[in-house]
Amino acid sequence: MTDKKSTVITIAGVIVMMALTLTKIIPSSTVAGYSVFVGIAFFFITEAVAKTQRSDSGLRFDTIPADLKKPGVIPWALLPSVSGVVCLFVGDLIFSGGFSAHIMGRTGTVGLTFSNILLMFGQIIIAAFGEEIAYRGFFFGKTAKRFPVWLCAVVSSAVFAAGHIAVGSLPLVAYDVATVFLDSLLFTMVYHKTGNCVISTFSHILANSVSIAVALVLF
Repeated sequence: MTDKKSTVITIAGVIVMMALTLTKIIPSSTVAGYSVFVGIAFFFITEAVAKTQRSDSGLRFDTIPADLKKPGVIPWALLPSVSGVVCLFVGDLIFSGGFSAHIMGRTGTVGLTFSNILLMFGQIIIAAFGEEIAYRGFFFGKTAKRFPVWLCAVVSSAVFAAGHIAVGSLPLVAYDVATVFLDSLLFTMVYHKTGNCVISTFSHILANSVSIAVALVLF
């Protein structure tokens, strides 16, 4: 009965997250951002309903050292930082410098100065942690227990990427969304290997920080 209730709650949470994200059909819409809060709430609700043991939780701080030592975790966790820089350079070559400007506009880093850079990185940490709990810990983590892993990875990453749609030309936005989708798949792999969204958060924070730093310094 508990498992059935958890399944219903999981599906309900996923549907709400997807519905909110679909509002990004209008790029300027800010409603999609609430999908993260919904995901966080449903993560804790499903864990409470399922009476998840601490050792099986998708959010663990006490197992960080052990999780980092699991086979292949560190290379996978570092890969998004590499892919992010590569996509940044390729995007600027394709769009004649327009991609980095688009990214900085989407992330609110336009006009960023050293006086407020610490505030910016603080926001990166908070945003990444919330997104990992919502999209890896809840959306992927809870659905992967009930449906094929590959399907959950693709769908959760597609929804996550759609939530990053911003104002811009169609080719530019499509490329941006594709790079976010790729990053999401990589974060999902990190989570899948560890079962811990704290580790995927580390990967997410590092990737975002490296990309923004490169964009600020080189572009």
